[in-house]
Amino acid sequence: MSGDRSRPVVAPASKDVAAFLDRARQVAPAATSGTGRLVFALDATMSRQPTWDSACVLQAEMFQEAAASGGLAIQLVYFRGLAECRASGFVSQADKLAALMRRIDCRGGHTQIGRVLSHTINEHARQRVQAAVFVGDAMEEKVDDLCVAAGQLGLLGVPLFLFQEGGDPVAEQAFREMARLSRGGYSRFDAGSARQLAELLRAVAAYASGGRAALAALSARNNDGARHLLAQLR
Repeated sequence: MSGDRSRPVVAPASKDVAAFLDRARQVAPAATSGTGRLVFALDATMSRQPTWDSACVLQAEMFQEAAASGGLAIQLVYFRGLAECRASGFVSQADKLAALMRRIDCRGGHTQIGRVLSHTINEHARQRVQAAVFVGDAMEEKVDDLCVAAGQLGLLGVPLFLFQEGGDPVAEQAFREMARLSRGGYSRFDAGSARQLAELLRAVAAYASGGRAALAALSARNNDGARHLLAQLR
């Protein structure tokens, strides 16, 4: 991510989730004493090249949804190549996030999800991180090691929301377990569900900037979708 002061760093939604998403845009984040922080991580290895351009558009829409919640700073993290894993600073403007991502191109290499999780843990140690998002299509690491790190995030109160592009069963199994251990959530990521995922990120952003209060308010009004998401966040 040259020129942006980046630094090196060590099933489609179910009906009840869809019901939550239908009302997610109505949720306003609760008041906070400061700005929430969200780590947004991307797999930029070569396997994502065929859909990278369209994914950039969809993910830029996600940034717009996140920015609409207000009170949130997002850090863009990506990995690619043999050992490249970099992070931007925390940014609150959606257009700047989209511009940062447009500078990234895909390069061959294995996944480095473990480094993303370790980085998130380290960022949280410096200053609280409310949530993390990961978008990827594969998992080529020791799943037990990833699960340990995801469990650490859960203990720290940093839920991990994993969006899977494609249908690789190994990645799906790992992503679902990481979401469970971190008390986060899992969903597929493709063109057909782009709008749902953008709205889901807005809900995640509301959680990151305002906590559970907005989601709990929906649950109290007998919204099954909100109740489902809250259950994932336990």
